[in-house]
Amino acid sequence: MATLTIGKVAAATGVKVTTIRYYELIGLLAEPGRSDSGQRRYGSDAIDRLNFIRHARELGFDIPAIRDLVTLQDDPDRDCDSVDAIARDNLARVRSRLSRLKLLETELERMIASCAGGTVGACHILQVLGDHTHCAPNDHVGHGAKVGPIEL
Repeated sequence: MATLTIGKVAAATGVKVTTIRYYELIGLLAEPGRSDSGQRRYGSDAIDRLNFIRHARELGFDIPAIRDLVTLQDDPDRDCDSVDAIARDNLARVRSRLSRLKLLETELERMIASCAGGTVGACHILQVLGDHTHCAPNDHVGHGAKVGPIEL
């Protein structure tokens, strides 16, 4: 079986070299064989696995869910109820993010519509960004809540 270097695998899968190494480190991807000179050498199974992981990430699955899916994938005779449950959990997270994004869209539209031009010192958009109480009530994350940006 022909083997490929990490660079060729990265090019073939669209996964960065550093990400491939990370996936190896966390156990999502098996450690590859090595050449006599110590260079990583990957087979088609690694490409298949990386394509699977990349696509799952594109669909919003987080690393723990992908780890579970990979484990399940390695047991092809197992019932797929667990896979279904993982996909349903991911769908619920996606729907939640969409809901929050819609609320953010509404608030941004409201902020922009309230902009009357003028000077930066009197800019309503900057006032709203600086003081959450200027936001429409119940439109998005509450006062003082610690949340990061919404991931897509």
